[in-house]
Amino acid sequence: MSPLLACARHARWLLVAGLVAGVAVPGVASAVRPWLPELVALMLFLAALRIGPRRAVGALHELRETAAVLLAWQLALPLAALALFAATGLLGQPVALALILMLAASPLAGSPNLTMLVGADPAPALRLLILGTAALPLSVIPVFWALPALGSAAAVSGSVLRLLMTIGLAAGLAFALRLTLMKAPSETALARMDGLSALTMTVMVLGLMSAVGPALSERPLALAGWLALACAANLGPQCVVALLLRGRMPGPRIPALAITAGNRNIALFLVALPPETTDVLLLFIGCYQVPMYLTPLLMTRFYARLR
Repeated sequence: MSPLLACARHARWLLVAGLVAGVAVPGVASAVRPWLPELVALMLFLAALRIGPRRAVGALHELRETAAVLLAWQLALPLAALALFAATGLLGQPVALALILMLAASPLAGSPNLTMLVGADPAPALRLLILGTAALPLSVIPVFWALPALGSAAAVSGSVLRLLMTIGLAAGLAFALRLTLMKAPSETALARMDGLSALTMTVMVLGLMSAVGPALSERPLALAGWLALACAANLGPQCVVALLLRGRMPGPRIPALAITAGNRNIALFLVALPPETTDVLLLFIGCYQVPMYLTPLLMTRFYARLR
């Protein structure tokens, strides 16, 4: 099991290697892409196994805080962005579509893993992930009413329910193991879980980057623009939320909230998009993986200072 300990020690650089490989070896990226659902399930299982049921559930006041954060993340922010783009006459632009959908999405399935990689408590991120996915069928309704070109909210509900079922099964199995066979895992066992999580995320990013490689040779200027937008949309909310919460809540909880603000499961909305917008959004999703997977490398010191 020593390779897993090495993966845990070098997790940040493993993620960078996955980004580079996803662009440089498009054949491998295409081969990994069909396995993305299974990789998401494995990642959720490992995050829940690492955290355990007691820390995941949290106290009652923490669940109330989670619900309040979700209303801000998945309802207030996308509606504010929608109103801003509508007021400036840019609502029909691809940039507006990408940003509004990103803000309306639930937290990324790997957000607890990213929180662990910056050295913070992942339990708030897991609570936000579970409750955010459960609330998504309702929270997207006002956004989809304002964006009728995307189709009805019912078109997304089936995909949301499948994701929710995946989260429930993965977390349920992991929590059952923690309550029976792994009641008190050792530090070495936890480090091995961290290493396996990092390795899973590295493989997963190969499939998510499948649209970026061709764009690099065919549309480099467009790729640069989308990459700049993705970095601003991901890292910007993290910095703003972290700075706003500094001094207003305990420092160890801030990284999870900030990471979930900038890292969203926008790929979930692909099932509801008309074909003419799919290519644009796929490129944005591919670019979005870059700041996402660089978060542990770029933001660890920033979050450490907040704590």
